[in-house]
Amino acid sequence: MTDELVTLDDIRMAAERVRPLALTTPLLGPFVVDESQRGSVWLKCENLQPMGAFKIRGAANLISQLTPVARAAGVITYSSGNHGQAVALVAAHFHIPAVVVMPTTAPAVKVDGVRRHGAEVILEGTTSTERLRRARQEAASRGLIIVPPFDHRAIIAGAGTVGLEILRQQPQATAVYVPVGGGGLLSGVAAAVKGMRQGVRVVGVEPTGAAKMSRSIAAGEPITLDSTSSMADGLLPVRPGDLTFAHARALVDEVITVPEEAIAQAVRWLFATAKVVAEPSGAVAVAGALAAREPAAVAVVSGGNVSAELFASLVSQA
Repeated sequence: MTDELVTLDDIRMAAERVRPLALTTPLLGPFVVDESQRGSVWLKCENLQPMGAFKIRGAANLISQLTPVARAAGVITYSSGNHGQAVALVAAHFHIPAVVVMPTTAPAVKVDGVRRHGAEVILEGTTSTERLRRARQEAASRGLIIVPPFDHRAIIAGAGTVGLEILRQQPQATAVYVPVGGGGLLSGVAAAVKGMRQGVRVVGVEPTGAAKMSRSIAAGEPITLDSTSSMADGLLPVRPGDLTFAHARALVDEVITVPEEAIAQAVRWLFATAKVVAEPSGAVAVAGALAAREPAAVAVVSGGNVSAELFASLVSQA
């Protein structure tokens, strides 16, 4: 399986493809974690991407490689929100039709974001398995090209451009903390970081209620959870991808879990300390980094697509 892993060269080529659509986001910091000043955190602010999340990188890398004929047929994806918005925005850039299959429980702010970029929305079920099934049906009947949310080499390579930027912006980083949904961002960042500096630790962070990657690593193979639950709605796939699991097992140093209160506290900390607006999914890696208190940790703030109501309720809690 290691010969299927994304390489540093793949990620460098992806960086050239995504440049017209994705920003080189800032790395803010360092922020002191505690009064002892033994730990500090840098923040990689992917919440500042044009559609508010890192997902634009993978979508841009894959869609830009489609032939003109394939693009003209249109694209479809299945997403809890941010990947759908990314596909919609990239499709609009290329003037091609896009369809996004979203869960019936998707936050309105993310559904509205997909529609705002001109894509058609289909609401289907509550799990990634149900969304995938419907996307395959629609693709077959309508001749659309599927743009997977995480388990694809082009998606992983696009996400890996985050890792390239982190080590260029902070060469002294000792560890990089990455949120884990299906594992595309973790896989790409790990491939980039380990390809550039083997000694930098890569740590995946999952909500306790959606620990599909850590459970899979413990089992030695991808497993499917009966269900997932967390305020981090972007990290709720019930199973990691086969390819993302292979990357995590080969390249990631550790995958940890954080409870709901730690996620909420990370949202509040980001706002109070760094003046950064993050959705709960985007704050999960920060929750892990804050608990670790490492000397020079980087946490990926993966997204900022959160409703004003939810954000206000989180930051106003004592």
